[in-house]
Amino acid sequence: MLGMSAYNKTDVHPSIFILIGIPGLEAAHIWISIPFCVVYLLALLGNCSLLFIIKTDSSLHEPMYLFLCMLAVADLIVCTTAVPKLLSLFWFHDGEIRIEACLTQVFLIHSCSTMESGFFLAMAFDRYIAICNPLRHSAILTQAVIGGMGLGIALRGMVLLSPHPFLLRWLPYCRTNIISHTYCEFMALIKIACAETRIRRAYSLIVAFLTGGVDFILIICSYVLILHTVFHLPSKEARLKTLGTCGSHICVILVSYTPAFFSFLTHRFGHHVAPHVHIFVANIYLLVPPMVNPIIYGVRTKRIRDRFLKFFSFSKSVN
Repeated sequence: MLGMSAYNKTDVHPSIFILIGIPGLEAAHIWISIPFCVVYLLALLGNCSLLFIIKTDSSLHEPMYLFLCMLAVADLIVCTTAVPKLLSLFWFHDGEIRIEACLTQVFLIHSCSTMESGFFLAMAFDRYIAICNPLRHSAILTQAVIGGMGLGIALRGMVLLSPHPFLLRWLPYCRTNIISHTYCEFMALIKIACAETRIRRAYSLIVAFLTGGVDFILIICSYVLILHTVFHLPSKEARLKTLGTCGSHICVILVSYTPAFFSFLTHRFGHHVAPHVHIFVANIYLLVPPMVNPIIYGVRTKRIRDRFLKFFSFSKSVN
C-alpha cells in the first residue's frame, strides 16, 4: 500500500495510519463484510424507524421513549463513524486513514459509547421512578428534566472524552503506522506508540470507570430497589406485569454491556486473548447493539409494535 511504502520511521508523527482489519482473517474479509454490512443496514433502518415512530406519535412522548430516541441517535453515530471505513477496507483494501479522521473516530466512538451508557442509566432511573414512586413519575420526570438529563449525559461524554484525541495526537509513533484494527481506537493507538503512556492509560481507565463502571453499578442498584418493590406487591400477576415493563431495558443492557466489558478488559488485561478474537468482539460491540436495540423495543413494546405495523399497513394501502 502507498501508506506503508511512504512511511518513514524517522517521522514520529505520521499524517496517515494504515488499518489492516482483523489480523489473521484477511483472506475472509470479503465474507465477513457481508454480515457486517447487513447488520449496519438493519441498524440504520431500525433506529431511523424508531425515531420516526416516536417523533410522529405524541402518545409515545414519555420519558422511556425519549431516552430511547437519544440512545438511537448515539447508536447511529457510533456505527456510522466506524462501518463505512470498515467496509471500504474490506471491499477495496483501502486501509489508509488520515490522522485527523482517525482521531475523530476515536473521539466519536468513545464519547458516544459513554453517552449510550448514560442513557441506559437514565432509562433505569425512569423505571425506578415508575415502579417505586409511580404517583410522582410525571411530576419528577418533566420534559425539562428529561432534556436536562439528556444534555448532561451528552456533555459528560464530550468533556471527559475530548482529551483523548489530544493525548494521542502528539505521541511519537516511531515503530509503525500500522493499526491492527478495523477502526481507530484509543488503546490500539496507544499500543503502537513508542513513548511512556502510563498516564494516558490511567486517564482512559479512570474515565471508563467514572462513566461505564459507575453507570453499571447505579443500574444494578436501581434494579435491586425495583426488585425489592416488586416482590412486595400483593399478587403474582402484578409482580409479573411490573417486571415485564423492565424486560426490554434489561435485554438491551445485557446485549450492550457484555461485549463492551469483554472488549475493554481484553484490550487492557487479556494479553493471552488472540487478536482476531478481540477485534471481532470489538466490532460486534459497535454493530450488534445498534441493530438489536430497536428490534427488542419493537418486539417487546406493544405500543411501538402496533405503531410500526400501523405505519406499514398504511403504506401498503396507499400503494
